[in-house]
Amino acid sequence: MKKLLLLAVAGILAACGPADESTKEEAPAADAAPDAETVAVDGVTDTEVVFGTHTDLSGAIAIWGVGVLNGARMRFEEANEAGGVHGRTIRYIVEDTQYQVPRAIQAANKLIYRDKIFAMLMAVGTPTNNAVMEEQFEAGVPNIFPGSGARSMVEPFRKLMFSQHGTYYDEIRAAVKYFVEKEGKTTPCVTYLNNEYGLEIVEAARDQSAEMGLEVAEMVAYKITDSEFTAPMIRLRNAGCDLVLMGTVHRDTILILEAVRKIGWEDVAFVGNNAAYGQVIADNESGATEGYYAFVHMAKIYEDDESLTEVERDWMRRYRERYGEEAGLPAMEGYRGADLVVVALERAGRDLNREKFIAAMESIDDYTDIFGYRIVFGPDDHKGTSESALSVVRNGRWVTLDTSITY
Repeated sequence: MKKLLLLAVAGILAACGPADESTKEEAPAADAAPDAETVAVDGVTDTEVVFGTHTDLSGAIAIWGVGVLNGARMRFEEANEAGGVHGRTIRYIVEDTQYQVPRAIQAANKLIYRDKIFAMLMAVGTPTNNAVMEEQFEAGVPNIFPGSGARSMVEPFRKLMFSQHGTYYDEIRAAVKYFVEKEGKTTPCVTYLNNEYGLEIVEAARDQSAEMGLEVAEMVAYKITDSEFTAPMIRLRNAGCDLVLMGTVHRDTILILEAVRKIGWEDVAFVGNNAAYGQVIADNESGATEGYYAFVHMAKIYEDDESLTEVERDWMRRYRERYGEEAGLPAMEGYRGADLVVVALERAGRDLNREKFIAAMESIDDYTDIFGYRIVFGPDDHKGTSESALSVVRNGRWVTLDTSITY
């Protein structure tokens, strides 16, 4: 069995219960398969069940990592205050990766072999998830609701993988189809972060364009450390692009749109996906992000929106009281993911093991979250959903245009 690096890590433990101070244990020998009986009860005692995650709390996508963590902790605290699930409290061990693959490998090694987690839950980042999943699966540890829309999170089908939102690939294909058919766009282009996530955006744009008899006219890649985008945007403008699909994250989305504003480029639609969707983008004071679109699996809600249900309004109020800020999409996703886990634990019963937990997850075939979005699983379907919502920035807020778009 391929080994994760055994390195000592000063991890961050954010737990809904007491922190685990156990000493480091060695990983199994390379030729030793996990013992079925031992693996089945990892992370489960008479009084608690332990989940873990490697996530970004202080790096390039910390907005996602922190928000997801806050939402999840809020739901687990509710469950624990009510007595837990079948007499067990839920403990959630969190390791900060700073969106760096080496740190993710170290963190996963600790969570799997020292902390003996029951499952990995809502680990954020495409390259960080991809770097550890194979070893994780060899150890029998499920990957539940990763904070990534990469297809590798759901394809090929594996019993140990579950997603709670659509893929970036689906979102971008839906975007191309929508803007070509509904808005009359004819010249799609792509700007993307040069990593696994960004390349998936390129693939989606190319595939949908080809299906509609079009070609991607131009593409520009960049590194996560880049901060100057004027020349790349001039290059796209010179190619005659009228639709730019964005394989970006929060910071670079803003910088790119600032560059577009600087060169005076108009009559072009910039369209992102779930990874480039957050209030920080809408809040940009220069106005450069006005009119920016995003295809996402859940649309942000606002506390003062009169259309909110009482349940949504109460949740937003409680979140603000707990964390001192308005909840964003990452927090919504974190809360829903944790709620789905609670549902699965309840269905799995007191005699808990991973096989029963997976079966319980697969039995969730008609779940609607408190925000009105449906999630459907089955024995051969762990994807959750394939529909996208379309949002646009208007006057510093995200406005939802549609909530059920596919390609």
